Amino acid sequence: MTMVKLPAATAPARPADTSRTRRGRADRKPRILIAVTALFFALLYLPIAVVALYSFNSKKSLTVFGGFSLRWYRAFAHDDVIIASLGTSLRISLVATAGSVVLGVALALGLVRCRTRLGSLAGLVMLVPLITPEIVTGVASMLLFKGLGIALSTGTVMLAEITFSISYVTVILRSRVAALNPEVEEAAMDLGATRWQAVRLVTLPALLPAVLASAVLIFALVFDDFVLAYFTTGVDPQPLSVRIYSAIRFGVQPTINAVGTLMLAGSIALIALALFIPRLFGRRGGLDILSGE
Repeated sequence: MTMVKLPAATAPARPADTSRTRRGRADRKPRILIAVTALFFALLYLPIAVVALYSFNSKKSLTVFGGFSLRWYRAFAHDDVIIASLGTSLRISLVATAGSVVLGVALALGLVRCRTRLGSLAGLVMLVPLITPEIVTGVASMLLFKGLGIALSTGTVMLAEITFSISYVTVILRSRVAALNPEVEEAAMDLGATRWQAVRLVTLPALLPAVLASAVLIFALVFDDFVLAYFTTGVDPQPLSVRIYSAIRFGVQPTINAVGTLMLAGSIALIALALFIPRLFGRRGGLDILSGE
């Protein structure tokens, strides 16, 4: 009898191999998304990199790079007008930071502890400056000062910046205050502390990392702010951002590149410090500080 050999059946593919193949395809990053992301960052940061590069240019040219030099940084150091504007910006930033932090902490405590409808309405009103275009706020502030007969000066810039910055401080601190256990304050009062002593000795130390981080962020925002300062400043002395704008209307000078590079470096350092402060206190650091978590 002749034996007939049947063809061997093809073994079915294992499910593990199929799932591994699908997972590998899912893990592949679309090249078009990578290209779009790279193009976005190039358009965003390439002009800033060019400004920083030409701030070290040895020639008085904005198109031809003649070698590295600190010529324009030395020119900035000997420019009395720009130095005066820098001092004005620093004073405005310090006053605005102190005022907005004090009022923002009080507002955050009040919004969290107040359980009435008025408190909810105040919380919504507090968010209005965050969604309102800054140019609208600047024009409204200028009209308010003009209507009250207040001459525009450094003081009006400080008032406008404080008013505009309170919302940022409140947003950062509100969630942090909500996460605190109110029984800790009650325990302090049971031990003989007054309400103010409980807040000063118990609540504020717990909020200190978020308070410091918000203060550094507000300082950086106010120091770089142009729109609000432009509409509320007087003739002289002007903040540094307004002074730079006034200077470039008559042509961009290489000194402006040096000033812009220093402002950029200072802002990056301040924001990095604000994000790192919670780690100094054993808290979580990073971008979560912006949400107060």
